[in-house]
Amino acid sequence: MRKKFQEIFGKTDGVLRRYPLVLVMALLGAVFLIAMSQENQDKQTEFIFAKYALICTLGISLTFGLNMLSERIGKVIPLQIAGVLFLAIFYYILPEKEQDFTEVYAFLLIPIFILSHLLVSFIAFFGKKIELNFWQYNKNLFINIFLTGVFTGVLIGGVQLAIVAVDQLFDFNFQDGYYRNPFIFLSVFGSCFIFLLFNVEGLKKLEKDSNYPQILKFFTQYILIPLLLIYATILYFYSGKILINWELPRGWVSYLILAYSVVGILAILLVHPLKEEASKSWVKVFSKIFYFTLIPLLLLLFTSIFTRILEYGYTEPRYFVLILALWLASVVIYFILKKNGTIKFIPVSLFIFGLFALIFPYLNAFSVAKRSQNTELKKILKDENLLKEGKINFEAKIPSQVSAEIADKFKFLAERKETDLLLNLLQKNQQIKFSNNVEKGDFFGIQKLIGSNFKNTYYSPAIIDASTTQTTTLLVKNFSIPISEYQYLFKADRYNKNIFQFDSNTLELNIPQNNFSSEISLTYNGTKINLKNDLERLFKLYPAQGEIEVDNLFIDKKINNYEFKILLDSVIRSREPNGKISYWINSDSVLILVKKN
Repeated sequence: MRKKFQEIFGKTDGVLRRYPLVLVMALLGAVFLIAMSQENQDKQTEFIFAKYALICTLGISLTFGLNMLSERIGKVIPLQIAGVLFLAIFYYILPEKEQDFTEVYAFLLIPIFILSHLLVSFIAFFGKKIELNFWQYNKNLFINIFLTGVFTGVLIGGVQLAIVAVDQLFDFNFQDGYYRNPFIFLSVFGSCFIFLLFNVEGLKKLEKDSNYPQILKFFTQYILIPLLLIYATILYFYSGKILINWELPRGWVSYLILAYSVVGILAILLVHPLKEEASKSWVKVFSKIFYFTLIPLLLLLFTSIFTRILEYGYTEPRYFVLILALWLASVVIYFILKKNGTIKFIPVSLFIFGLFALIFPYLNAFSVAKRSQNTELKKILKDENLLKEGKINFEAKIPSQVSAEIADKFKFLAERKETDLLLNLLQKNQQIKFSNNVEKGDFFGIQKLIGSNFKNTYYSPAIIDASTTQTTTLLVKNFSIPISEYQYLFKADRYNKNIFQFDSNTLELNIPQNNFSSEISLTYNGTKINLKNDLERLFKLYPAQGEIEVDNLFIDKKINNYEFKILLDSVIRSREPNGKISYWINSDSVLILVKKN
């Protein structure tokens, strides 16, 4: 036992000496996350802690990668200084106020975190000719990450159970923080420390040649490759359906093709050393065939992507999907044309494409998305004749779907600080309200402001529906009801989060903003109730298509001791050729009446 403890503490000492900056980043990241999660603090303080936590957790993978590079080339101190400087600069790129932290920063942070991990995979192998060392290094990292997950899960579970035992047996009545803080600390610092323990001997040990793990062969041969066959079969059948029906592919097929490609590339990487073994000829055949199977799927992928881009313009997610498609095409071309291509091309090329998408002037994701949506907005305004002396004519009669689309684009561009462009399209009284919403960071308020200013709107099925899609619209004749027997009245809309408090209860109505959805739900004290069946009952009374005027349009729900009546003025149901049914509450406002039994 003594020898075992000495061995463990010896490894701990090795971790402290080899990875001091990585441990500092993990420790600070855990501390800031714990500080951020504390109750009874203002939102700005919480946001500052969140920024520090983001920077430090990003620093874990970055400093580990720099550690690997320093073991290859030396220059430990300069590389560490460079890493800290990068993190400091990145901190100042993030906004100062929480209200300015929009979804745009998610499209920056997520790729940055992915790129930092990609960097770890190849940064120590520039100029290295030994392919097997590169594979062994990444294989060992992959195994160590998996083991870290298992060990950390057991550790966290054990600690949490110990806290529960003490709490229950000795009646301490611990508050949430006693459970939350150890969970955060062990998830961040604990997992990092365990991972470093597995890598305590550094780069030389990680890239050392060793026997091929049989578990990887089993995992690839009996799990990954069968999954690939299932994916490929589905995708090829779907491609055949498109050719037979001569229809455009659905948007989500892009993600399925990308999933198939990523799983396939992972399978090829996992069995890479077996290609040279005569007894493992199936690996060589699989490696060659796989890239050829991607060619027709790439054509389908690009068709799907450009269908959406040409119809709706670029957004950051569409841009990143296009970048991934271009990267995938480059990988296919490289490995088909180059007989003995290096597997380093896969992470290095993905890193280059990702870096291009984030920082290349004029052509990066953010610049392209802003220009594209700006162009789309101007095109809509021009096509609908909505510009009068350079300002939007909100009195014009337009389809409600168009007004919602314009409101969406205003929100999109306002989040990306294109305020001058948008202000020039508004009248003075609207400019004041718009500027107030921008200052408060209330971008949903901007969407609501623009949408509600269009007073003369009507529903147009031709705009929403494909020629083969069936739609029915229910319009209420009388949007009134006696309310004397109800104790509460709440007004909801599709532009904001509709959360209401009454009698120590919380009620939330989820309404999709401007697109069809199968989930329109009511949440009462955390319990979600899907209203799909209630909406379907309304439409069963009116089997015809088109616009139908009805005497009343409401949904009644009884939950515990309360009765809820949800009053609508317009609901649309869409039935696609494949039978999928979705709904859109087209009301600018929805009333919720509450009565206690």
